[in-house]
Amino acid sequence: MFNKLFKKTNGTKALPQQLTTDKIPQHIAIIMDGNGRWANKRLLPRIAGHKEGMDTVKKITMAASKLGVEVLTLYAFSTENWKRPTDEVQFLMKLPVDFFDTFMPELMAENVRVNVMGYHDALPLQTQNVVKQAMETTKNNTGLVLNFALNYGGRAEIISAAQSAMRELLAENGTVEQLTEERLAAHLMTSSYPEPDLLIRTSGEMRVSNFMLWQIAYSEFYFVDKHWPDFNAADLTEAVATYQHRTRRFGGISK
Repeated sequence: MFNKLFKKTNGTKALPQQLTTDKIPQHIAIIMDGNGRWANKRLLPRIAGHKEGMDTVKKITMAASKLGVEVLTLYAFSTENWKRPTDEVQFLMKLPVDFFDTFMPELMAENVRVNVMGYHDALPLQTQNVVKQAMETTKNNTGLVLNFALNYGGRAEIISAAQSAMRELLAENGTVEQLTEERLAAHLMTSSYPEPDLLIRTSGEMRVSNFMLWQIAYSEFYFVDKHWPDFNAADLTEAVATYQHRTRRFGGISK
């Protein structure tokens, strides 16, 4: 179903030599970790790391698009990140404004469609407006989906999806026993997209931090020591090359 909505580009793009066209991940999810530590190493304020990280988002978006990836989901701000210092949170809430203001022409030229998943109502009004405008402006684009997880939490998403699915069942005079995986998944924020094939986390941490807990059940994980601002197109290619050498069995056995 997904491939009917979005054009396949793997066969028409020149790939790095170490990659093959038949195993490009449809969906890559990235936990962009290490902006603050990148800044601290350089004796800079944490917000300088977030600013540099925004530039990395631009580079990786273009690189993923050129590889033929169909969905790139980036963990931009979690439901737990509100616990951070107020000035840092305020800066993070302004980043989407700067990002789309400077990057929209390139997104349009690259045929990228923007989506933002999460609990938008809790975001500052200016951030909400910018997010809505970005999705509206790019809604007819048919290339890479750049999906930001903004004020997003995996556990909260599963609860919301279960509640929505149960309300649907009750309206149909259904029973609890009719709540299936397929029905619940249809109410997730990513229901229109394939589940992530590859999950990347930067900065050396090896945990998923409440990110897409349902969707990554069978994702391949790739951890890299580099902080997010230092992550580049070559690193993305290396992650995809590693993915291509793995065997995915989904609970079965290799043939």
